[in-house]
Amino acid sequence: MMIIEQIDLYHVKMPLLEPWVTAYGSQNDIESLFVKIISDGISGWGECAPSPLPLYNSEFSAGAFVVARDIMAPRLIGKKVISGEFLHEIFSDLKGHQFAKSAFDGAWWDAHSQRHETPLWSMIGGTKEVVPVGADIPVLPSTDELLNRVEISIQRGFPRIKLKFNRQCTVDMIKQVRDAFPGLIMHIDCNSGFTLDDIAMFQELDKFDLKMIEQPLSYDDLVDHAELRKTIQTPICLDESITSLHRAKKAIKIGACDWINIKTSRVGGLTNGIAIHDFCEANGVPVWIGGMLESAVGQGPSLALATKSNVNYPSDIFPSDRFFAQDFSYPDICISAPGEIAAPSSNGIGFAPKMNFLKKYSVAEASIMVQ
Repeated sequence: MMIIEQIDLYHVKMPLLEPWVTAYGSQNDIESLFVKIISDGISGWGECAPSPLPLYNSEFSAGAFVVARDIMAPRLIGKKVISGEFLHEIFSDLKGHQFAKSAFDGAWWDAHSQRHETPLWSMIGGTKEVVPVGADIPVLPSTDELLNRVEISIQRGFPRIKLKFNRQCTVDMIKQVRDAFPGLIMHIDCNSGFTLDDIAMFQELDKFDLKMIEQPLSYDDLVDHAELRKTIQTPICLDESITSLHRAKKAIKIGACDWINIKTSRVGGLTNGIAIHDFCEANGVPVWIGGMLESAVGQGPSLALATKSNVNYPSDIFPSDRFFAQDFSYPDICISAPGEIAAPSSNGIGFAPKMNFLKKYSVAEASIMVQ
């Protein structure tokens, strides 16, 4: 049990090393909400990184900061929080805002596992200290550039490749990658960019032995994914469509997917991520872990979740130098061996922000204390 005595909030804008191009467009920066909760001398940190604009889903970074400052923090301050589930009960009448909720959830888990002097991954029942991770490649201007990036990723030892895929991409592009790398484990991520009118294209993609097609259709449509799944051979993975345990149950019930990608920020935090993982495991649906280009603080809960037993595909957990000249958090997340990242051995999530970076790149700040 812990009483929340103080909550500090930071909305920061973090420059990327290169533009990140997906079906949603191009980003030069990542905007994050950092949440710090203080209880009995222990500081717990959480982070979420919704898009700067409501493109990935209805949430966006400035809105997350406002709802955290004006609604969530005032509700949480002074409360005795005995569990992640109890924290979510405090926010249960608030529709949506899963990203903002996830930042508070992550901060609670960090403080809770520090209090118990246990690494977060161990506290949640993780079964492996080292996590396989893959390489993600954005939409690039040419196939030659794409092939070169794939080659570099293979040389660095990544066990699988994810290719972002939008309407500027072609089936021939995937064919060229497969022809060049016949044994490569790879999949494409469509980020909700297509419709059932594109069935013929998806059927063409069946030829190239993709491990899965991630989020081919609209983020809010489970029924169309179930229909598409009946018409193609390549497994379907749902990402944006899975915002809660309830949505995961619905997707599995109607046969909308073969895999589920769990992003802790998208589902409201680690508490809900564990529930989805456990439900999928009980129902024979494999999962893997995604991310939103957060700093090490935001990736910490995802790294912990990736140590669980039903995570059966290399996760989207990135070394700090993949997207940032300098990570906003310390220590850096580093590749511990080719295609692997080790879970932290320190108590809590194992990461904390660099306060000078938070101050330098802060767009807005707030502090709420017990009166």
